[in-house]
Amino acid sequence: MIERAGGRAILFPAIEIEALGAPGPAGAVDAVIFVSPSAVEMGAAWIGAGEMTFALGPGTRAALMKRGASGVLVPTSGADSEALLALPQLSDVRGRRIVIVRGKGGRELLGEQLSARGAQVRHVECYRRGRPRADAAPLIAAWDAGEVDAVTVSSAAALENLLRALAPRLRDTPLFVSHPRVAEQAAAAGVREVLVAGPSDDEMLERLVAFFSDGR
Repeated sequence: MIERAGGRAILFPAIEIEALGAPGPAGAVDAVIFVSPSAVEMGAAWIGAGEMTFALGPGTRAALMKRGASGVLVPTSGADSEALLALPQLSDVRGRRIVIVRGKGGRELLGEQLSARGAQVRHVECYRRGRPRADAAPLIAAWDAGEVDAVTVSSAAALENLLRALAPRLRDTPLFVSHPRVAEQAAAAGVREVLVAGPSDDEMLERLVAFFSDGR
């Protein structure tokens, strides 16, 4: 999308996903929540396991639909636990059996709030996020040659890994992020210019185009 808009996209992996071999469905459940496209890929056995299927954001919903899921419920705005919890279908979950398919060490807010509302919550951790083993030297060379004008980051874990590898350069380069929470993390780490785009690729591209259309 960036290339079609006239830019140059330099791809660099910021997270390595390792499957954990989580168990598949055993017994009836009422709802299954997938928190990311990786959760869909690694926890595909849970697709269709509940009466209702939820996705944390549009990217996760698209991944579910590609695998044949239908009637996927997703927040109309936002793509985080808070937005999902605001859905009316999750307002009264007393006695409901809800499975959250996620990565190891994910946020606890969703499970805690659903439990507080009376649901029986089970976490299925089907993957682990790790630091990538990609060689950063070509990217650093491009950066030092003035070929990197902006960076996009889609998660807090990705930002953490990038800061470890590229902190001095990253702090001086406009950083476009998918969520205010990631923006707060970036600002706390000393990144000078942080711009919140949104969770979808379309929103990220729109923010990039608007930024550089101002003559940057």
